[in-house]
Amino acid sequence: MLGLAKKALLAGLAIGMVGGFALAAMHEKGAKKANIVQTAQQAGQFKTLLTALKEAGLEDTLATKCCFTVFAPTDEAFGKVPKDKLDALLKDKEALRKVLLYHVVEGKVYSKDLKEGQKVKTLQGQEATITLKGGAKINNANITKTDIEASNGVIHVIDTVIMPK
Repeated sequence: MLGLAKKALLAGLAIGMVGGFALAAMHEKGAKKANIVQTAQQAGQFKTLLTALKEAGLEDTLATKCCFTVFAPTDEAFGKVPKDKLDALLKDKEALRKVLLYHVVEGKVYSKDLKEGQKVKTLQGQEATITLKGGAKINNANITKTDIEASNGVIHVIDTVIMPK
């Protein structure tokens, strides 16, 4: 009886190991990563940002082109914007584009690359300032989560919508 139980246990371990190796091989071969838009959708906390991207006609750009760093405001961050201002912004596509592009930097910028006082040129054309003392920030927004990988860039989560001058 013990021999049979031992064989069953070994068979179970072998099957588990083969399955584990198969998963590791799939991961190594690069099971397709989600793009920036898909990653934001999967996170579930960027519904307002995704709506704004669609309204501004930027959704396809952030889904297909490479490579970007997005400082992504959460739904809570958009909740800090007065409702009348947010509604007006969503209706003014050009102003909306400018605000959204102010949250995007060309290329992949990881948290380890951020420096105190660093100026980053946004796709909107103006610079935003990175500060690290007292916690990482871009302008007045706290960077609450960093280095979320996407197939075409990286996302840093922020707690405030940053506005261009």
